[in-house]
Amino acid sequence: MQEKGEWLWKPFDALDGDEVYAVLKLRSEIFVVEQNCPYLDADGLDQGAWHCLYRQGDRLLAYQRSLAPGVSYANASAIGRIVIAGEARGRGLSRELIQRGIDFNRQRWPDADLHIGAQAHLRKLYESLGFAVVGEPYDEDGIPHLHMRLQRP
Repeated sequence: MQEKGEWLWKPFDALDGDEVYAVLKLRSEIFVVEQNCPYLDADGLDQGAWHCLYRQGDRLLAYQRSLAPGVSYANASAIGRIVIAGEARGRGLSRELIQRGIDFNRQRWPDADLHIGAQAHLRKLYESLGFAVVGEPYDEDGIPHLHMRLQRP
């Protein structure tokens, strides 16, 4: 039987040291090591973000952050740093994590569209959740990306 996990939303200042460490570790494991993409993950946006964590026991399996309108995009909120631990893939966590981000941003900033900078290979997943591509593909740290928008309801 699979262990039931726990979903948490916290602003940065409510995260404890172990949670911050787990977030940075997971993001580095996937975005830097697995994707072979050296980049500076600590971009100065975490402190003003809301953080969604999915844990089973002491293991962080899924994570994303939500940013207020005006932080990454002038008139839109954003979700980003969307990541699933390797051993947790194939369980539907990606879809649930992104939907939780959509729901959170819509509740918190109901008058704003929602934007993401999505890795291009995940286009169909994001489109299935209502996002639409805006503009041309672009390269970010050697990985093809798409700017995508979900209009407010």
